[in-house]
Amino acid sequence: MSEPLVVVGNGMAAARLVDELAKVALGRYAIAVIGDEPRLAYNRVLLSSVLAGETASHDIELKPAAWWRDRGVTLKYGCAATEIDIGRRELKIANEESIAFSRLVLATGSTPLRLNVPGADLAGVHTFRDSRDVDLLLSLAAQRKRVVVVGGGLLGLEAAYGLAKAGASVTLLHLMDRLMERQLDRPAAKLLKSLVERKGIRILLEANTARIHGETHVRAVELTDGRRIDADAVIFAAGIRPNVALAKDAGIPVNRGIVVDDVMQSGAPEIYALGECAEHRGICYGLVEPAYEQARVLARHLADEAAAYGGSVVATNLKVSGVGVFSAGDLMGAEGSETILLNDVTQGIYKKLVISQGRLTGAVLVGDVADALWYLELIRNRQPIARIRSEMMFGRALAVRSEAA
Repeated sequence: MSEPLVVVGNGMAAARLVDELAKVALGRYAIAVIGDEPRLAYNRVLLSSVLAGETASHDIELKPAAWWRDRGVTLKYGCAATEIDIGRRELKIANEESIAFSRLVLATGSTPLRLNVPGADLAGVHTFRDSRDVDLLLSLAAQRKRVVVVGGGLLGLEAAYGLAKAGASVTLLHLMDRLMERQLDRPAAKLLKSLVERKGIRILLEANTARIHGETHVRAVELTDGRRIDADAVIFAAGIRPNVALAKDAGIPVNRGIVVDDVMQSGAPEIYALGECAEHRGICYGLVEPAYEQARVLARHLADEAAAYGGSVVATNLKVSGVGVFSAGDLMGAEGSETILLNDVTQGIYKKLVISQGRLTGAVLVGDVADALWYLELIRNRQPIARIRSEMMFGRALAVRSEAA
């Protein structure tokens, strides 16, 4: 008889776990996936493409309903998990129903942060995180509203781009002195700002939100320096918080995220966590690729194979506001490293390669990201690059041809 495995969360991490389990332990588990969003799992990275009208909402679904059914998965979406009873090995969900489990996986994701400023509870203040948010923002754009987006990281830029392309007048506010400061160095961020502004988005850096004005509905945003930006809506995209309440209420250890070991097990036996809600060796990654790596390890562990997650080399490889952006490894260049630069503002291209002890240790690309995955492979595999060093900047094809000569 199949062992009952319950997965809480129906996002990208959960879908990848089911996919990996089907490869290594098909039929061993009776899998139930519980998700609070009222739809099949979808690619959250493509939400801005839906907002921009470049992709239809149904086209971003990761797998069709038949795929889940063929793998024997019971799907309950539009359904919130409310309590974990560790002693009875039961998960309670809305309307008093309970589901028994032998093993439980928490893939509960995260929640967008809302700034704690006066006016944050006014009508017209939204977040950008899931497909339900996209429907709201599309309505704003269709009405040609003036929208202020708070946050110049990946989420904020994606929201701004989607809104602007859909017809809204957009101002983006960012607290720091450059966009995407965690993923880009200063020159790369400067180029990205220029490229995004060409798309009609107004960007204000070092802009600290003080309050949101309006009696019942948003009318303007005031900054700490006194500047005031008229607005019909405000979108908070200034970070995320792991969803840990379900675990915490059950007495499972949490810090910022649910604390897990190298097989993704939490502090409670046979209860696991992965993706944005998990904290491994003090790190909550909040990115797709680490979640996929964690899913591969957990699937092998659940299949009784030897597996261990040692952490991820963090990489960003995305279209940001329609601009290709990639970064991985040591972005700033640690002591003793050297840097190769190509900065062509006219063509909208920036490339930075960081080399240490004869190996590529970091890369930042804006505009031309064709060789991003090759650079990432070199960084992750710590391959010696002496023979291709002089051609690396010009891409894989030239470097490989040179190495073979």
